[in-house]
Parts: sequence; C-alpha cells; structure tokens
Amino acid sequence: MNNKTIDIIDVLSLRGPNIWTYRPVLEAWVDIGELEDFPSNTIPGFYERLTAWLPSLVEHHCGVGVHGGFLMRLREGTWPGHIMEHVMIELQNLAGMQSGFGKARETSKRGVYKVVVRARHEEVSRAALVAARDLVMAAIQDKPFDVKGAVDNLRDILESVALGPSTGCIVDAATDRRIPSMRLNEGNLVQLGYGARQRRIWTAETDQTSAIAETISSDKELTKTLLQSCGVPVPEGRIVNSVADAWDAAESIGLPVVIKPLDGNHGRGVSTNLNNQKDIEAAFLLAEQESSDVIVERFVRGNEHRLLIIGGRLVAAARGEEASVVADGVSNISALINSQLNSDPRRGSSEDCPLNLILIDEADDPRVVLLELARQGYTTESIPPAGEKILVQRNGNVAFDVTDQVHPSVAAAASLAARIVGLDIAGVDLVAEDISRPLEEQGGAIVEVNAGPGLLMHLKPADGPARPVGRAIVDHLFAEDQNGRIPIVGVTGSHGSTVVSRLIAWLLHLQGKYVGLACRDGLFLHQRHVQQKKSDNWQATRQVLLNRMVEAAVFENSSKAILSEGIAYDWCQVGVVTNIDPADKLPEYYIEDADQMTKVARTQVDIVLPDGVAVLNAADARVAEFASLCDGSVIFFAASPATPVIVAHQAEGGRSVFVRDGNIVLATGKEEVLVSAAQERADLSIENSLAAIAAAWALGISPDLMKAGIETFESTDANIRA
Repeated sequence: MNNKTIDIIDVLSLRGPNIWTYRPVLEAWVDIGELEDFPSNTIPGFYERLTAWLPSLVEHHCGVGVHGGFLMRLREGTWPGHIMEHVMIELQNLAGMQSGFGKARETSKRGVYKVVVRARHEEVSRAALVAARDLVMAAIQDKPFDVKGAVDNLRDILESVALGPSTGCIVDAATDRRIPSMRLNEGNLVQLGYGARQRRIWTAETDQTSAIAETISSDKELTKTLLQSCGVPVPEGRIVNSVADAWDAAESIGLPVVIKPLDGNHGRGVSTNLNNQKDIEAAFLLAEQESSDVIVERFVRGNEHRLLIIGGRLVAAARGEEASVVADGVSNISALINSQLNSDPRRGSSEDCPLNLILIDEADDPRVVLLELARQGYTTESIPPAGEKILVQRNGNVAFDVTDQVHPSVAAAASLAARIVGLDIAGVDLVAEDISRPLEEQGGAIVEVNAGPGLLMHLKPADGPARPVGRAIVDHLFAEDQNGRIPIVGVTGSHGSTVVSRLIAWLLHLQGKYVGLACRDGLFLHQRHVQQKKSDNWQATRQVLLNRMVEAAVFENSSKAILSEGIAYDWCQVGVVTNIDPADKLPEYYIEDADQMTKVARTQVDIVLPDGVAVLNAADARVAEFASLCDGSVIFFAASPATPVIVAHQAEGGRSVFVRDGNIVLATGKEEVLVSAAQERADLSIENSLAAIAAAWALGISPDLMKAGIETFESTDANIRA
C-alpha cells in the first residue's frame, strides 16, 4: 500500500452560512487516487489500528444514526474521504473544540471528495485536517502515529486562538438570545449585534465602561476616598512612601494592618494581618515592587469576598479561603504544597481551573508565599513537626460560591460602590466574617472596586453552582425586546440580483435609513460609492456590519461568493432569489448543473429569520420550491397574476406582487393595492422591479414611497453621491 496517497488539493474556509450548514466549516478537496479502489474493509488491519488509536470513534453515529454507526461503516467498507471526516471531527473533540458536524461527498472527478467539518476556529481545523490525513495514511500503511502529540498540538493552537472563558461565556449567552457576534481582533474584543444596534465587549468590559471610572478604580486611595465620602464602609489607611512611614502609619492606625500597592491587581504584592515592624517593613518592600505608591490600611478580620455587580445588580458572589498544609513530620513544606494543595484537580495553570497552582518558583508572586512562611519561622525547605498546620496563602483562592448567602444590605453597599466609581460592571472586593450579616455590625469593609473583573470564579467555582454571569452581561447590554439586529436583505440569483439590490437600497434610503450596500457594483454607504470594485464578498459585507452608522443593509450574494466564503451574516430579515438559469454552473467548484446551483441559491432562503420573509420568483419552478424551506413567510412575485404558484398562494391568503392591467399590484389574498404603472426599462426589467417592491413590502415601506422610488431610481451612479 506504500504507493497509495491522499492529497489535499484545496481548502476553503466557509466562515458563515453555506451550502452545508448554518455554521462555519472547513471544506477540503481531497484526492484519494488509487485508494478509490480500496475501501476500508479491503485493507488488512486498518479497522483495528484506527480504533486502537481513536477508540472514541464508537460515539460517532454517522449516517447510520445509531451508537457505533461509523464503526459499522468501517467494517462494511467506506472510503478515505469519509474516514478523514470522522477522524478530523474526533481529533478536534479530543483537543477540546467540539465539532459534531461533518460531510464527505464525491465530486464529478473520480477519487476527488469534498470533506466538510465544522470549524469553530479555522487554525485548529486546518491543523486537524492535516493530522487526520496523516493518521489515516498511517493506519493504511501500518505505520506508527503519535495521536497524543497530534491532539496536544491542536490543543495548544486552540488555547492560542480561542476566546477567553469570560468573553466566551458572554458570546455564548448572546448566541442563546440569537444576538449575532463578530470577533474584532485576535484577542477578546467582540462586537455583539450589527451596524447601528451593535454593542462591544472586551472580556468583562463594555462600550459603557467609562475610562474615567476605570482610572478611578485603579487608584485605590482615590476609590476609598470616594466610597468613604458616600458612607460606604472602608478600612482606614493612607499612602506611605518609605519603610519608616509604613511603620508610622501602622502605629497610628493600630495593628494589625494590610499593606498593598496603590494600583496593583490580582492580589499581587498584598500582605495582610501584619502585627510587627519586621513584617511590615518586608511587606512594604514587596508592595513597592508592584507600584510606586503603597497603602497601609486597617486589617479587617474575615474572609475575602468578590461580589460581581452588573448594571447596578448583584449577579454573583464568591468567598476566598486560606490555603494551608498539615505537616507529616517527614516532608518539607514545598512537598506538602504539591501533595496537599496542588494535587487538588480544581487547581491548575489554565483558565479553566478555578484555583491557581501554588508554584513557589514560577507563581505570579511567590514572594507573598515566602513572606507568609517567613512570618511563621519557616522556608519552603523546612520540615515542621507532624500535625502542625502551616498557613501558605491568605488570599488568591476566591472561588467558593456564596451568592445565595449575601445579605441585602451587603449587596446594596457593593452596588453603591460600583455606582460611585462609575462602573457598569464591577468586581467589588470586601472582607467580612459572615457575608450573610450587615458589614457594619461585624466591622466588615469594602477594600477595592475593580474594572474588567474575571468571571471564571463564577463560571467554574471550586464549590457551589455556576452563575449565569454571561447572560447577565448580555441582558445588561440588550433589553429583552432587543437582539442587536438591523434589517438585512440578502439577494441572490443568476440574473438581476445587482440591480434588485441597488433598488432595494434606494427604497430604504428614501425611507430615511442610513443604508449600507455591498454588491457587484461596489460598496455604498448612505448612497456614497465608497468602493468601486466588485463587493459581493465577505470583506465588504463585514465593512457594512461593523459600521455604527448603518441602520439597514442590503447584500448581493453571488453563487461564487457563497461557495468560496460562505455568507458573512448569520440571519437576514429578507432573502430574495431572483431566478436560477438552467445553464448556470461553476465547474471550478464542482458545481456541474442547475440542480447543484439550486442548492447554492437555497442558502439565501435557509437563513431567513422566523419573523422574516423570503421573496421568491413564482415563475421559476426551482425558486418557487424554496417556499417550503423558509422558516419565515413568503412573498411571491411574477409578471402575471395567473402564474399557478401565485394563484395557489393567493387562495391561501398569501402575499404576492404582480402586474394587472399595466399596474404593479400588492395582493394579500383577494385584497389588492396599486403601487404604480409597470414600465419596462432598459436598466430595470419588470421582474426586477417586482422583486424589489416585494422586498420593500416585507420591510414595511409604504406603497407611495415604492412608487416614488421606482420613478426616481437609476441603475447608474446618477443618484449616488460622490
């Protein structure tokens, strides 16, 4: 079998809805060559090698539809393209990127297949494709393959490109509410919604997060002053500038005290419960390395808590716990930390772990641990007497959910603190012995108010239920009746789609909308021709959707663009299909006949929203059949009211647009409204006018405005501003 190969001819990244599915996929064209004559059941040992490497393939139902279905196909005999599909899916799943969708289809060329797999992150899927090809070839040729190494590589790529857990949970919550999202950079900057109705997030910060408020929150002394002036309980303290000043402040405030950097974060450089001059001097030097200004404050007894405030409301709360070890009389403290603390499965270095590893040599701030041990007379190499409890870390373990225990007055104080600073989303840190009691009666206090708080402690707490913090942020940004969408019209078809797109955009413009249009004639914003090159593509569509001024958008989606890139938006309010030419084909994409072209055009109808409208040519049998596939309603158009599809549609009370007695008519069942005289023009055919009028009707544009639009429209740039 050594002369048998699998060649990857080309790879298309379909980043939006496509002919295969609503989600982004990777479509690979693979040539299996002579292996077309060698299905899996003819290759000795292939089944055993493949299933030994990937035993979890038993979970793949495949087209059989039952547990182990794919393995049944393997035993019966299937081809490398199909096998690569399932191996690619499974490698992605093992790497932590769930991918249940896949297809493998023959093309018109013998041995060439289209292998299609869901691609949440293109970089991971491209690497998984190559790994899947290599693994299948190794199984065919009875050669070794490092499955673990391949999965580890995919996992590393995924960690480098995936959204962080905080941002990811917000995007997932937006998806649950059918709010679209668009990633704006390689980091965690994400746009939710389209055009003028968009909002932006960056982890747990939003476009409502004030830069002034964020600056205030980073200045702990200023924050404390503002809170204190409004009656929020805070610990007494002041800024100090030297070791001697720190001790002087501590004596004035009264021991014990806390020393921390003025503008630090994540607990770095913070030392608590300091009771003597030696510890205070060491703590000052530690904090000074994190900030030029250091604060000395009254030590507040109790546990550290983090309260998450979103839009003035408490959404989640977590409590911190001290980390300690118990000596066995044999092991040193470093070994005890590893065996008793770092062995906890909840601890880890990845963002998925609610508790951090305590790594003395590698931690973000091992000096805090070393200082804590020194205060007890130990080093990491000390071997304490058996049974002795050694405190290792006072903070940094805020991951134990206490949301349901928070006293209403404590929640109100935290909410007030966020409002005083000016943050729409805030992580309020407070110390209290019992979070279920008012702060005043136990001497508790708010110690910090943080912008851009981490959400992981609430998503994956070390103990207690996860809290829907992502949904809370989305609900804060979008009212219940909002989904971040602007009216989007998608137009496709063999002929007339460009002029129909232009006319629809013109009618929306006359309605007073700031309209974005991307079509074969170029890119238009508010009737300005901003880009003259062909713009029925992914990039031009995104330019429109990113524009905060755009109140409505019209996009021409050519068959070639759908096949090569996918559609750049998830759903549309109106989907228009003008016609399908029986002679159309795109052999360079292995689309050889009208039936295959029909599947491409169908994509535009598949993504019409449930409350949207498909505008379909009743005189084109292939297009008319799309009506049953639309999740929304349908408006048919045709020159003659006697078109059988329109007659049947009208009998059921449906909407249609046609010409009667020389006039364009809007008909709902038997009710008819005249729009204007139907005039055949060199630049605008009757059919194109009807398609655009039907789309305008779906968008709620009045008949009078339709009439004016038809009369004033010019397909040249005469009505386009320079």
